[in-house]
Amino acid sequence: MKLPPTLTLDSAAAALDTLRADADGSQGALAIDASALTAFDTAALALLLQAKRLAQAAGRGFEVHGAPSKLQQLAQLYGVAELLGLAQPA
Repeated sequence: MKLPPTLTLDSAAAALDTLRADADGSQGALAIDASALTAFDTAALALLLQAKRLAQAAGRGFEVHGAPSKLQQLAQLYGVAELLGLAQPA
């Protein structure tokens, strides 16, 4: 699934619908492409956490690719960077 450029509370419901459809229609690891993200808030983290839950429930892997550094920093601030695979190398 490719995340949209803007992912905020206002657009999270639509993104969640897309995520669910993509998760149901694919196999293998659930891969999220975050490279297009330019404007986002904590709703982006919530969506990624839900994606991970969906993948785990289906016995699938979970990957995030192309996460902008600000998303990585936000995930670090909220303590979910490692959980989402967004931990920056030391």
